Amino acid sequence: MRLLVIEDNKNLVANLFEYFEARGHTLDAAPDGITGLHLASTQHYDALILDWMLPRLDGPEVLRRLRIEYELDVPVIMLTARDELPDKLIGFHAGADDYLTKPFALPELEVRLQALQARAHGRQRTRALEVGDLKLDLATLEVTRGGQSLHIYPACRKLLEVLMQASPAAVTRERLEYALWGDDPPDGDMLRSHIYELRRSVDGPFASKLIHTLPRIGYRLAVSTAAASDAQDVPE
Repeated sequence: MRLLVIEDNKNLVANLFEYFEARGHTLDAAPDGITGLHLASTQHYDALILDWMLPRLDGPEVLRRLRIEYELDVPVIMLTARDELPDKLIGFHAGADDYLTKPFALPELEVRLQALQARAHGRQRTRALEVGDLKLDLATLEVTRGGQSLHIYPACRKLLEVLMQASPAAVTRERLEYALWGDDPPDGDMLRSHIYELRRSVDGPFASKLIHTLPRIGYRLAVSTAAASDAQDVPE
């Protein structure tokens, strides 16, 4: 499994890494809610291990935003010292799939995660995103169009995933910038440069265009060009 641990207790994070990596799992870690939200919304994980009390953004709010704003159904297990029923209800209502109170046994956490993953495989529609003849495999990160393999830079692939997940709806510039840089976007219009490179790879060799610019709004990726602008982004 590829797991994201959103937890600010460094000792606990170290224990989780030692235990799960020894069993062949891959882990990333986020020390606060904002970083965790950014990673969870821009990377593919099999499950999240989410603490309740976090700096910058607490666990239930991270979870609520993942479910509502990003519409992600990744399995989430909450780890917390809050063991009262009202707290558990808050966690489940925010979108948690399971709830484990501290202290806990690592083998129990592993079994619970395996159960969540098994259920998730049963409900997942696909491990790939498809729009028209464009396909992004979320497991291998391979991008193809019309059966032709496309070379996509990592930053552009992140943008592509966000656009494909939202398709055919529009995605604001702010959301795309957050997917790449979180709360610290670079100076200048670097997003335009990345969109230009993405468009060259996805649309350049093909007659029909999928990426459309929506002036003063953002971008959309869709087969239909209705209400889309023909404006082209050029690098700075």
